[in-house]
Amino acid sequence: MSTPDPALPMVVPAPGLPARIRIHEVGPRDGLQNEKAQVPTEVKAEFIRRLAEAGLTTIEATSFVHPKWVPQLADAEELFPLVRDVPVALPVLVPNDRGLDRALALGATRVAVFASATESFAKANLNRTVDEALAMFDPVVSRAKAEGLQVRGYLSMCFGDPWEGPVPVHQVVRVCKALLDMGCDELSLGDTIGVATPGHVAELLTALNADKIPTTALGVHFHDTYGQALANTLAALQHGVTTVDASAGGLGGCPYAKSATGNLATEDLVWMLHGLGIDTGVDLGRLTATSVWMAGRLGRPSPSRTVRALSHQEQ
Repeated sequence: MSTPDPALPMVVPAPGLPARIRIHEVGPRDGLQNEKAQVPTEVKAEFIRRLAEAGLTTIEATSFVHPKWVPQLADAEELFPLVRDVPVALPVLVPNDRGLDRALALGATRVAVFASATESFAKANLNRTVDEALAMFDPVVSRAKAEGLQVRGYLSMCFGDPWEGPVPVHQVVRVCKALLDMGCDELSLGDTIGVATPGHVAELLTALNADKIPTTALGVHFHDTYGQALANTLAALQHGVTTVDASAGGLGGCPYAKSATGNLATEDLVWMLHGLGIDTGVDLGRLTATSVWMAGRLGRPSPSRTVRALSHQEQ
């Protein structure tokens, strides 16, 4: 394991980009949810602690979903008390009222709901239509806000769907507006199968603004299926987005979209942002060491190119 050269990447700012980005780290939840072998609860807790020590300030901890659907996250009740004292934001996914009950009982202060821009994925993921899913989330979001919680709305399949193909921009805008109208503080625009390209990203963000949805309420969540995640992130930054989802080591995918490969690797994102002179608050050396450690626990090399370059892992 090598230490990153502090002089690299050379910092060359580009005009029109934000000065600081908040990375919404999804590795412990979205990154691990697809793992077939059960990751011990203590390892998950240590992963979260190490990510916090590397400077990440928002770390999605787990999901209060029924264990039958995501067995890897069945230990949410055991995990959350182990990390509750970590001094960072620890959002958790809540699929319904029961999930919110469980999260509230453990003292969670940030929750997220997970909607779809397409009917096919809503059916596959939630066994509901898009509007039925929104109707289910409405009381959950209302109650969470009444309890003083911050609520994030995930929106999957914003750029393409494995069953339906291209997703019309107006269709995405409609569901985004519904989530904001019910009280979500922030939206995460998901490229669940990794098919977006930069022009498409710019078009969607422009359409959302035109419908009075502010960029400040938006985050982006790109998968790297076609190698476009960093290019798409840069397009979002050029539009003014300052919240970017990423997964340490590039872990994760989507259990209901078989063509979805890993999330944008946090290390790859940090390398680009630091080269652009954008502040992240993240220590890349410590983050890389954390991903190498987790890769060892999972028994395979990290898919992140930056992790491999800095740690000399086998290709």
